[in-house]
Amino acid sequence: MTEKDSRLDTETDVQYPLTRTNFIMMGAAAAMIVAGFLLMLGGSTTHEQFNPDIFSTRRIVIGPAVSFLGFIFMAIAIIFRKK
Repeated sequence: MTEKDSRLDTETDVQYPLTRTNFIMMGAAAAMIVAGFLLMLGGSTTHEQFNPDIFSTRRIVIGPAVSFLGFIFMAIAIIFRKK
């Protein structure tokens, strides 16, 4: 066979659903999600002692906001397509 079989042609970057840029953006989004969950970590309240730190701004506002933005950025990273 002298002609190339179209099934054996290598795929170009255009044919892949996700490119290297997508994977880098997805990694950054995953890091944001993990960082948000780490910001929500902390000590808990027990029956013997009340811990007022459970109501800190870091744990109830900043951590969930960072995680939520990470999830939004993950969706954008999956949809993103270079022009």
